[in-house]
Amino acid sequence: MGDAEERTRARRPGERRVVVGVSGSLGSLTALHRGADEARRTDAVLVAVLAWVPPGGELAHRRAAFPPPEDSLRRAAAERLLGAVDDAFGPDGPGVPWEGFVVRGTPGPALVDSADRAGDVLVIGAGRRGGVRHVLFPNVVRYCVAHACCPVLAVPPSPLQDELAAAHRRLGRWRALDARDLTDGRA
Repeated sequence: MGDAEERTRARRPGERRVVVGVSGSLGSLTALHRGADEARRTDAVLVAVLAWVPPGGELAHRRAAFPPPEDSLRRAAAERLLGAVDDAFGPDGPGVPWEGFVVRGTPGPALVDSADRAGDVLVIGAGRRGGVRHVLFPNVVRYCVAHACCPVLAVPPSPLQDELAAAHRRLGRWRALDARDLTDGRA
């Protein structure tokens, strides 16, 4: 797995690609599935990209007296990427040709740099809306839509994600969890 610069040199000119942003979140796993479906439908290569920055950010890493070695950070990011693909598809993989890359940088610019051809399709999880998250964290979807040179497919969160979050909140408050709440009541 290499930098965006290395990937650019290794590509075949006419190859169709579906580039998917991966973080390991439920939203990115949903995006991986949608990206695999899109790659299958268009006979393209699925490219899973995980963007990473050192713990505490670039500035903290540069100023640290004994920063962790970049190789170990890159290796940990690669393991996260492979773990996310395994979580999404299991041991059989996505069922289409795929590549995985880790890119040092923030997610928005890293994904836009990775999906750098007009024939590419960039697939990202849209995440949850509302709350203070949009103030505290930069919006990757907005960045990608504004800066990408290719179509961007923002995949909404799975409807089960809200139900899972509600179950986590109940467990956090020590309330009993009734599994029938997660089904349509026929259980």
